[in-house]
Amino acid sequence: MNYKLLKEAHPNLNIKFNHALSDYSYTKTGGEADVIAFPKSKDEVKQIIDWAKEFDAPLTILGNLSNLIVKDGGIRGIVMILTDMNAISVDGHYIYAESGAGIIEVSREAYRHSLTGLEFACGIPGSVGGAVFMNAGAYEGEITDINVKIEAINREGQFLTYTNEDAEFAYRHSIFQENDNIILGVSFELQPGDQEAIKGKMDHLTELRESKQPLEYPSCGSVFKRPVGYYTGKLIQDAGLQGHRIGGAEISRKHAGFIINVGGATATDYVEMIEYIQETIWNLNSVRLETEVRIIGREAE
Repeated sequence: MNYKLLKEAHPNLNIKFNHALSDYSYTKTGGEADVIAFPKSKDEVKQIIDWAKEFDAPLTILGNLSNLIVKDGGIRGIVMILTDMNAISVDGHYIYAESGAGIIEVSREAYRHSLTGLEFACGIPGSVGGAVFMNAGAYEGEITDINVKIEAINREGQFLTYTNEDAEFAYRHSIFQENDNIILGVSFELQPGDQEAIKGKMDHLTELRESKQPLEYPSCGSVFKRPVGYYTGKLIQDAGLQGHRIGGAEISRKHAGFIINVGGATATDYVEMIEYIQETIWNLNSVRLETEVRIIGREAE
């Protein structure tokens, strides 16, 4: 398919051709996409959707690629990365953020306006869209705890609105994982709070995160969901797997729930390490570890 026709049809779109997704992923791994488009508005998102539908082109939607592994064979078709849609605004005790805005930045904006409820997100490296998609959470807080209104668009180009109930949030789950609709923006309903107390909580959570997580290395964050009745990190630690390395991917010695890129790792290294951990924990404990991280794309040829 001649994807340059997309650029000809919409010359103002920011588009890259045959570009490596490793330039954008938090693991610094991942193969090429045929096309990467960076829309700056809802209208540009719709333009890309309409073009992809007309020409039957594959279309993959990504945020900032933080809790994601893109395989070494890359992604065929169009990859739409939403990070240029990053506006944040405050109206009373509501914060509206476009889906490409960092959830960390939204939590900081809440603090600046003395609004409480998003402190738990002060260290989550995902985008707003990704946080809603995954019902992201940390330190006993989740997106589902905040009353949200979500603006979205479906693959037919129709704009939609979802309430908190419509989103069907559950542990690391939302309806968007099933319906394939694209999150465009989110309105968070927060509560007035004491700014110093908000800052104190955010500082405390940041200190915890920095002391426990291997932030000095590229990684995809927490790899596995927490199995009922267990802590994933402890299972991996008790299995003696910390420090185990496949290629450039290593199970962190600082936090067993993280796989870090210590240099030259490939997505294949990551996937093989994930499978190795799952097999080991199953053999030792009869516990199936499910991935929290999404793995997408094609195998390398």
